[in-house]
Formats: sequence, structure tokens, C-alpha cells
Amino acid sequence: MNTARAEKTAPAEKPPRGAGGFVRRPRVITGSVLRTGAGGLSVRVRGRALAVTAVILVALCAVALVSLATGDYELTLSEVLRALAGQDTGGADFIVNTLRLPRLLTALAVGAALAVSGALLTSLTGNALGSPDIIGFTNGSAVGALVVIILMHGSMTQIATGALIGGLATAAAVHLLMLGRGLQGFRLVVIGIGVSALLLAVNSYLITRATFQEALEAQAWLIGSLSNRGWTHANAILLACAVLLPPAFLLSRRLAMVEMGDLTATALGVDVTRTRAVLLLVSVALAAFATAVTGPIWFIALAAPQLARRLTRTAGPALLPAALTGALLLAGSDLAAQRLFAPALLPVGTATGTIGGLYLIWLLITESRKSRA
Repeated sequence: MNTARAEKTAPAEKPPRGAGGFVRRPRVITGSVLRTGAGGLSVRVRGRALAVTAVILVALCAVALVSLATGDYELTLSEVLRALAGQDTGGADFIVNTLRLPRLLTALAVGAALAVSGALLTSLTGNALGSPDIIGFTNGSAVGALVVIILMHGSMTQIATGALIGGLATAAAVHLLMLGRGLQGFRLVVIGIGVSALLLAVNSYLITRATFQEALEAQAWLIGSLSNRGWTHANAILLACAVLLPPAFLLSRRLAMVEMGDLTATALGVDVTRTRAVLLLVSVALAAFATAVTGPIWFIALAAPQLARRLTRTAGPALLPAALTGALLLAGSDLAAQRLFAPALLPVGTATGTIGGLYLIWLLITESRKSRA
């Protein structure tokens, strides 16, 4: 009886509380954990995310094969595979490896780069609208590239350098405008929209200062296109992805902790300031190199990360599904632009802009309903 009375009168254990006295509920994470033999490396595998990633990868392979096989000169699947394996030295080899494959690889790499860039920024800002094309980083990269194209008549390497400088300068300007106010998502988006509008005016001014031919080329580049993309463009963006994507994937676990809040992430041993700085630099660089290769391609960075999160239903940034989704969206949009509107040469930027505009309207309506609720 005494024991029962003591259990009844003993105070219940209080749940842990975070900063400000709010109850901190544990984050429920499901899935299986794979570890190495020594236990030094562990990876959490979620069944739904793995299945969705596999489906996207299969769809991506299908789109790639259709892109390589169809066009003005139709090829069979066996001809495409032989050309890719280097077993065909005739017309199929030239069509696949010289004309179509560089364009396809450029689309895949640019789509993945933009998607990962958008996923990093939306996670860092905590806002679904925090993508490089909304905040203004893409327009900043476009300004740097246009300066090289119109004023310096530079090469592909110089254009990429100019785009990178323009994107980094824009990120620095946005950071200075928010200095002392914290990295709050809504404020960052509003400031970014203002900076983006200013940079868009600079782009228009640069075009007015160009010759007629330069203005036509610059305006065509600003739409965003994959036409006439060769191995120079493909190698440039593939090299950029090979350098920038691994740090993003390696820091994705820290990014998931940063999403839980600065105090929680710091308590878990994450250097929040350094993590934010490195991931912001990676995000800007990915968007800058993608813009340098194809011009500004809108809404891939905005739509792909959100679609990947909704499909996988993961709480974290889901960088790998986002990269595959971005690659699929851009390659699929380019395929549709080439085949559905043939013989007209429709830039892929118009297709992604149309799809992304509809998605943005839906996203704004959804966020408005959530805020009212």
C-alpha cells in the first residue's frame, strides 16, 4: 500500500523544454540504419524515399533514351546503345555522341544543380519560396554573365567566372541588407525579390547598351536554352557538379539539424554559422554555374525540392531525390519543347517558366490557406 501511495503521489516526469520554456517534442524518424563494420559510417534508409528515388531514376533513364533516339533522324534503341558503347562509327555515332548526348547531359546536370541549390536555400531559410530564382541569385549570375558577353566578348570559361562572381556578389548584398536582423525566411524572400527586380533592370540596361546582334544573342540567352550545347558546356557543368554536390550531400545531415533550430543544432554539436556559410556558398555556386551554361532557367530550383519532399514525405532536405527530380523536370521539359512544338525551336526556359508559373500560383494559394488556418 505504501508503495502504491508513493507512486500516486510522486510527481510526473516533465517533458524536456527548449529555449523560451516551450516543450520540445522529439522528432520521430523512421527507417532502417545501415552501418559499416567498424561503425564509423551510418546511413538511414527510408523505404518510401528509396522507392520514390528508384521510380524517378527509371523515369529519368526512359526520358534520356527517348531524347537520344527521337528527333529529325529517328534511331532504334539498339543503335543508341551501340553508339553509347562506341560500337557504331557511322551516322548514329555522330547523332548520339556529338549532337544529342552533350545536350542531354547538360540538361541533367543543370537540372540537378538547380534543384540542389533550391533545396539548400529553402532549408536554410525555412521558406518554400527561398529559391535562387526568387531571391535574386539567378539574376545576379545573369548580370555577371551578361557583362562578360556584351562588354568583354568572353569565352565560356570567362562567362562562367562572371556568372559566379555575379551570384556571389548578389548573395553578399542580400546578406549585408539582412545584417543584424537574422536569417529569417520571410524577410530574406522579400529582400531577395527587391534585389532581383533591381538586377533585372540592370540586365535590361546592359541589353540596351549592346549592338543589335549582341542584344539578340543576350536576349536569347536570358530566356534559357539548351540549343547548340556541346561538350564544352556539358563538361563545364559536370565538373561543377562533381566538385559542389559532394559537400552538399555530406552536410545534408547537419542541414537537417539546422532545420530544427539554431539552439537545438548547436546542442547537437553542429557549428551553425559555418554550416550555413558553406551551404550558402555551395548553393550560390551551383546556381551560378548552371546559369552560365544555359542562361536563367526558371522554377526548377523552386519546384523540384518541394516535389521531392512531397513525394518522399521526408522531414529533411532530401537532396538526392531533389537532384533527380530536377534533372527529370529539365530533361523532360526540353524533350517536350523539342517534340511537341516541332519544327519550331522553343527554348526550354519557356516550358519551365509556364510549368513553374502554374506551380508558383498553386504554392502561394496553399501557403495562404495555411497561414489563415
